Amino acid sequence: MLKIAWSEIFAHSLPEGHRFPMAKYDLLPEQLLYEGTITDDNLFAPEPLEEPFILDTHDPDYWERLSSLQLTPSEIRKTGFPLSEQLVQREVVIMNGTVQASLFALEYGIGMNIAGGTHHAFTDRGEGFCLLNDIAIAANHLLKYKSINKVLVVDLDVHQGNGTAQIFEHEPRVFTFSMHCGHNYPFHKEKSDLDVPLVEGTDDKTYLAILRETLPRLLDEVEPEFVFFQSGVDVLATDKLGKLGMSIEGCKQRDRMVLELCRKNNLPVTVSMGGGYSEKIAHIVEAHANTFRLAQQLWF
Repeated sequence: MLKIAWSEIFAHSLPEGHRFPMAKYDLLPEQLLYEGTITDDNLFAPEPLEEPFILDTHDPDYWERLSSLQLTPSEIRKTGFPLSEQLVQREVVIMNGTVQASLFALEYGIGMNIAGGTHHAFTDRGEGFCLLNDIAIAANHLLKYKSINKVLVVDLDVHQGNGTAQIFEHEPRVFTFSMHCGHNYPFHKEKSDLDVPLVEGTDDKTYLAILRETLPRLLDEVEPEFVFFQSGVDVLATDKLGKLGMSIEGCKQRDRMVLELCRKNNLPVTVSMGGGYSEKIAHIVEAHANTFRLAQQLWF
């Protein structure tokens, strides 16, 4: 059964002025339920992640200052959100959503989080709407507690996964692959194991050709036992914070390529939704919904 992490806290703990396009966290499950892609049984509400699992990835001093709301004004500005107890609680629930989705992926082949993809969070700081790094936390959980020895991170958000790259810079068991717009936030890039920067306005045909050339080769070379897929839909031409030129159909074909390769190679995969900031919320929801539809079609 497809298991999907979702909680009301994903959308309703955000401050006023930051709830669009975060409304997608409510609208997406509503759409999937309405059309019959999923039922209530597919959804699970994660509890907050326990502190020891956070500290497997994040610096203790940073976590102490974050959880006690003691970040400096400069640190808070870089996250993009006013700091609050509710915001930290939201992040901790999202973290466990991806951890639990990963455990479901070990059982069913795929697990998904309607939130997550917080790839701009570093070991010791947050940036870009990310306070903690769910992909890194879940990957470290599998490495430490579930006898997984090789992880591949496939980050296809429009923005480089700079925090994930920094966290795993010296961890040979995790291979970080980020394919993103080269001239886009973050303007200072970290070094992933493989970065593929794209020119502004890259269209469906070019994007998919590059991914088709790159990803199968990576699977052969890295030989991962587990895949994390950051499936941000801010690659759309309509996105306000992205600079690529993809259509909703092109984004769907991107997701199909990643998921079909995982399915074909019997690789469990956890999918985090990542970014999406188009002017029309319907574009965001439809692009994200395609990812869940494909998961149901390919696995179940």
